[in-house]
Amino acid sequence: MISARTLTMALTVAVTPVAAGAQSMSPMRGEVNSFTDVFAVRVFPANPYDRKIKVEIHVYDQDFQPVDARISPSVFQLGSQASRPVLVVVPFGGATERKVRICTESIPFPNQQTQIRAQICGKFFGHRKS
Repeated sequence: MISARTLTMALTVAVTPVAAGAQSMSPMRGEVNSFTDVFAVRVFPANPYDRKIKVEIHVYDQDFQPVDARISPSVFQLGSQASRPVLVVVPFGGATERKVRICTESIPFPNQQTQIRAQICGKFFGHRKS
């Protein structure tokens, strides 16, 4: 009979390589001070896969409602093992603070067997200084 500890260790070893290949974005958190009515964040989506992927960047508020942010570029292809910078400019909308989630989503190419959309989001806080 296999003990619970042995089973847990076996599952951890079996799952680790899958987790290591997960889509990523850095940084995942940040705070920005701004003296204007917008704040900017630069994120770096990365593709750990052995094939290129299509990537879309989306910005949501803390309740996952879409935010009208400027994203450059918002949609692009990312080669295998590659990363690239993306600039996100978020309006304060009259507030002095704003919490947003910047999300990187990989979009499957047509005619591929796997049609899974992977999404990873980071939390960012903007503070407007006067």
